[in-house]
Amino acid sequence: TIRPVRRSYYDPSSAPGKGVVWEWENDSGTWTPYDMDVGITIQRAYEKQHPWVDLSAIGFCYVIDFATMGQINRQTQRKRRVRRRLDMVYPLVSGPLPKSQSWPASPGAAAAPPVPACSCPQCLLVMSVKAAAAASTPALSSGGASGSPPGVGSSKGSRASLGTLNRSHLQRLAIAQSRVLIASGVPTVPVKNLTGSSPVNPALAGITGILMSAAGLPVCLTRPPKLVLHPPPVSKSEIQSIPGISHSCRKTTKKQAKKGKTPEEVLKKYLQKVRHPPDEDCTICMERLSAPSGYKGPQPAVKPDLVGKLVKCSHVFHLHCLVAMYNNGNKDGSLQCPTCKTIYGVKTGTQPPGKMEYHIIPHALPGHADCKTIRIIYNIPPGVQGPEHPNPGKSFTARGFPRHCYLPDSEKGRKVLKLLLVAWDRRLIFAIGTSSTTGESDTVIWNEIHHKTEFGSNLTGHGYPDINYLDNVLAELAAQGITEESLAQEKD
Repeated sequence: TIRPVRRSYYDPSSAPGKGVVWEWENDSGTWTPYDMDVGITIQRAYEKQHPWVDLSAIGFCYVIDFATMGQINRQTQRKRRVRRRLDMVYPLVSGPLPKSQSWPASPGAAAAPPVPACSCPQCLLVMSVKAAAAASTPALSSGGASGSPPGVGSSKGSRASLGTLNRSHLQRLAIAQSRVLIASGVPTVPVKNLTGSSPVNPALAGITGILMSAAGLPVCLTRPPKLVLHPPPVSKSEIQSIPGISHSCRKTTKKQAKKGKTPEEVLKKYLQKVRHPPDEDCTICMERLSAPSGYKGPQPAVKPDLVGKLVKCSHVFHLHCLVAMYNNGNKDGSLQCPTCKTIYGVKTGTQPPGKMEYHIIPHALPGHADCKTIRIIYNIPPGVQGPEHPNPGKSFTARGFPRHCYLPDSEKGRKVLKLLLVAWDRRLIFAIGTSSTTGESDTVIWNEIHHKTEFGSNLTGHGYPDINYLDNVLAELAAQGITEESLAQEKD
């Protein structure tokens, strides 16, 4: 999976520039720093001596009360302590930031401070465009020196036309060369074109802006644009139910343990005994199938030398190993082949209790201008882990809820929603584990079914347009055993 990365610069007057860190107290009594943009927002309000700051404008349902130094969840009214801590000041950047003022805006402008020579591809390309711009300057200022008729070369109109042609040539050169540079992995930053002409392609904006600046063209390098996480406000009267899908809300409860069947009885439905094992390894214990199982954990009530073949995919394992694998899993009556991931029975997960809402809002997603939008709202509260979770009896956190997700209200979008409802009922959307973004353990995390949480942009890869998303999520659902056949099973 390829994802974009970016490097951010912070003003010396901002929270990181001053070494200020805002933190909240988690359930274990330790302190967790807010994301950088959240900390900057809190610090800005604090310095203006506001009594409180509402973080809903940046996508979080919290209010920070400076009088009590507390964080209040607007929905649950739960309160947590917050604190302001002084830490290491973010280092100042050595050398100039990439702004248009780095080079003269015109041949007559004041020269920029000397910059140490660099042999990286980006600097070499910038210098080559600067050289091309400088080489073309005499043609602009020499009047009729290029062989034009008397009086024409010195006229303002002709000079302007020649300048326009020259600038267009340099812009084409900058864009063409930037394509090569971007293909080689040089990072980009956004750019605004100040000439009033068509904006530069965003994919080419960063290095194109630098090259256009080097050529003396008027551009303005900017900070990365903000994510559009949520649609414009929607009133209750504008929200519509989804045709063909009953209700607009679904809840899950704690897992009900299935009784009466031993692991051996469950697996018997999916296996055929093998009298003469093939000359290959068992991919669970990595011992030869012709030898006893090498599993060393708690011993199942199965002879270690028995071998079985899964009926749909025909992969062969020690029965001893399969029973041990089942006992270490969810024990929900299903089995997933460890070799090819074929699912036997109905796979369920360990998602904690929560609520899923879904409805249509009257706004279109980028790339889906021909239809409205399906909005899904997941809400899972914090709680205590059950026996099916990693640390039974220990509390778990639930960050970022309610989580808003979006699908186009198209035929395929509605199909995805129906399958997501099956996944929700089977407790497969979320799990409890360690967050890959924050490193926090014992918290609610996504469970291998990707959702689009960015409404009006796709800067992080979690938004639209994304022409492959619906097909990709259908494949991810199928990998969890959820297909159109599942819809018929649910009706039955």
